[in-house]
Amino acid sequence: MDRVNKILQHPTYKACLRQIRMLEAERIFCGHDMAHFLDVARLAYIFNLEEDRGVAKECIYGAALLHDIGRHIQYLEGIPHQEAGLPIAEEILKECGFTEKEREDMLEAIARHRDASVKEEATLAGLIYRADKASRGCFGCQAEKECNWSDEKKNLRITY
Repeated sequence: MDRVNKILQHPTYKACLRQIRMLEAERIFCGHDMAHFLDVARLAYIFNLEEDRGVAKECIYGAALLHDIGRHIQYLEGIPHQEAGLPIAEEILKECGFTEKEREDMLEAIARHRDASVKEEATLAGLIYRADKASRGCFGCQAEKECNWSDEKKNLRITY
């Protein structure tokens, strides 16, 4: 997990997290913080093992840590975060030693983590999509009644 830990220490990553934290300081809905990133990583890794997908652990964790890295740009400029985060993630992944093929798969997962068409795919993108959606504990959220997610999308029971 050396490369994953390099992501955590990367100056650009840390700067983006600070901006997201500042912009979400008053947010009552789900946050985009380390707890969320690790929930996504761990769920995706569980899915990977249960489904015998064979995706490398570092790629799962790397994609999960970076999947919302463009959130601050979305808040400031209105660019969807899955698009805004791609150049940031690409720079970080390259500087942290991920191969071209690994970066390609991880960037696809980041770009498509909100794309329901990947839900059933046996790919890193499918794992990250499902984990991102499963990571939210709507059943215990104080803002659940105010949330604009439909009841069908909300996690109102524990499944993982």
